[in-house]
Amino acid sequence: MRSPPPPQPQSNSNYGNPYANQTTAGSAPFAPAFGGFINDPTAQMGYQLGKTALNTGQEYMEQNLNRYVSIPALKHYFNVTTPYVLRKLLLVLFPWRHKPWSREQRPSHHPADPSPNNNTSNYHFLPPRDDLNSPDMYIPVMAFVTYILLSTLLAGLRGQFHPEVMGLTATTAFLVVLLEILGLKFGTYVLSVNNDSQLLDLVAYSGYKFVGVIVTLVVSETLNRGAGTGGWAGWTVFTYTFMANAFFLLRSLKYVLLPDSSSSTPAGSGMHTVARSQRNRRTQFLFVYSYIVQFIFMWILSRQDGSPAQAKTATAAAAAVAAGKLGSI
Repeated sequence: MRSPPPPQPQSNSNYGNPYANQTTAGSAPFAPAFGGFINDPTAQMGYQLGKTALNTGQEYMEQNLNRYVSIPALKHYFNVTTPYVLRKLLLVLFPWRHKPWSREQRPSHHPADPSPNNNTSNYHFLPPRDDLNSPDMYIPVMAFVTYILLSTLLAGLRGQFHPEVMGLTATTAFLVVLLEILGLKFGTYVLSVNNDSQLLDLVAYSGYKFVGVIVTLVVSETLNRGAGTGGWAGWTVFTYTFMANAFFLLRSLKYVLLPDSSSSTPAGSGMHTVARSQRNRRTQFLFVYSYIVQFIFMWILSRQDGSPAQAKTATAAAAAVAAGKLGSI
C-alpha cells in the first residue's frame, strides 16, 4: 500500500471565501480617504468657522440675556444639595414650628466703600445649600415639570387622556406663572422694591405652590380612587396644602417686603427700613399675595375632575380629532 500524498500548500489562505478579496480590496481605499478628510485644509477651515460662529452666538446670547437676568445671580439660586432639597420640601409642607425664618448673612471680602476710614463690610446672603431659609429655583422648576407630567399621567389613568392634555396643562401652568410674575413685578414697582435680587426672590417663592399642588393631586386621587380632586378628601388636602404654603410665604417674604428695623441688622446688608405708610401697604400686599392670590392659582392648578361624563367627553373629543386626521389623509 502507498501512503497518501502530502497536502499541497495553498497559495491563497482565503480560498473559498468569495468576500475576502472584496473586503480587502474595498477597505484599502477608505482608510486613507478618511484620514485625508481630517487633514484636509478645507475641512479644518470649515471646522474653525463653525466653532467661531458657535462661540459668537453664545456670547451674543449671554450679552442679551444679561440685560434682563443676571446669570451669576441665577447660579446662586441653583446652588443646592440633596439634603437641602429634602429639608426644604419638609419645610414647605410642614412650616408650623420652624424657627428662625431670618436668612443668614456673611460679610464679603470687598467692602462697599474701599476708603481707609470705612470699617463696615458689605454683607451678602448665603446660598441655599448653606441656609435653609434661602429661596432657590431648583425646587420650583422641578415641581413645575413634575406637575405637568403628573397631571398627564393621572388623566391617562382615569381614561381621559388625549393628545392635547399635556399641551393644555403646560399652557395653563405657564400662564399662571406668567401672570404671577407680572403681578409681582407690578407690586414691586408700586411698593418701590427696586432691588433685582428681591424680585428674583419673589419669583423663586412663587414656584413653591407646585409642591402643595402635587401633594394635593396624589393624595386626592389615592383617597378618591381616581375620582379627581373633588369631594371632602380633595378639599381637605387642598385646604391643608394651601394653608401651609400661605403660612410659608407669609413668614419667608417678611424680610423681603418688611425689612427688620432692629439694630441687629448688620450695616451694608442691603435691608433698608421703610416708612410707616409704605410698611402698611407692603403688609397688605403680603397678605393678599400669600392668601388670596395663592388660593386662586392653587385652585386652578389642582382642579382634576374624574367624573364619568368628563371621561366620555374627553374620549369623544379624542375620537373626533382622530377621525378628522384620518379624513384629511
